Amino acid sequence: MFECLRLKDQSRGNMNLKGIKLTWLGHATFRIETPAGRTILVDPWVMGNPMCPEKEKDVKKVDVLLCTHGHFDHIGDAVEIAEKHNPVVVGIPELCGWLEKKGVKQTSMMNKGGTQAVGDIKVTMVHADHSCGIQDDDQIVYGGEACGYVIEFSNGVKIYHAGDTNVFGDMAIIRDLYGPEIAMLPIGDHFTMSPREAAYACSLLKPKTIIPMHFGTLPMLTGRPSDLQKLVSGVEVLEMKPGVTVS
Repeated sequence: MFECLRLKDQSRGNMNLKGIKLTWLGHATFRIETPAGRTILVDPWVMGNPMCPEKEKDVKKVDVLLCTHGHFDHIGDAVEIAEKHNPVVVGIPELCGWLEKKGVKQTSMMNKGGTQAVGDIKVTMVHADHSCGIQDDDQIVYGGEACGYVIEFSNGVKIYHAGDTNVFGDMAIIRDLYGPEIAMLPIGDHFTMSPREAAYACSLLKPKTIIPMHFGTLPMLTGRPSDLQKLVSGVEVLEMKPGVTVS
């Protein structure tokens, strides 16, 4: 069992979003509404996402798209959504360059270690341990390295979306430098961490709350939140339901 130590004033099961609205759309896709009313979509895969509720597949509003890497299950609807809503699209330079060639007008490229203000949030790009190839018709195009993001909101809340990744030791640096209270971690196994690796990631990150993602979409993604909960103590494992908003 991995102990996720926390500061004394951080009590279990007490996630305080302070006006942020958080909706999981299945897989690694999240809609986040900021206290100022702006809408962020992370890893936009909705139309073809089997876990995304039908009522959510018609995206009504997006101000910012955050893309962790170029696999289809993370950018599958990025171009279509960008054409419809013209959001600011954040990603690593190679991925942004490909999106621009597809007609995306507002990209704001960055690289690991960098922080930029996008509307009313600050976005820091951090490492992820994963591959990144973009399926472009009948060929695979290099999409730069995979990444994760630490999102800091105007109310001081910090959320870490790990993207697709294995556990890596420098998650401790993410904890020390940025201190995210909420960590969205993949647990499905096969293509990313399993619950075992995610539990170790928890011991490095020491968040208040873990939100499991990237599980159950495909048969080989066998990890489940209940498996993770058995392996950690002193931290909340929040099993979100697709389409249900937490605020």
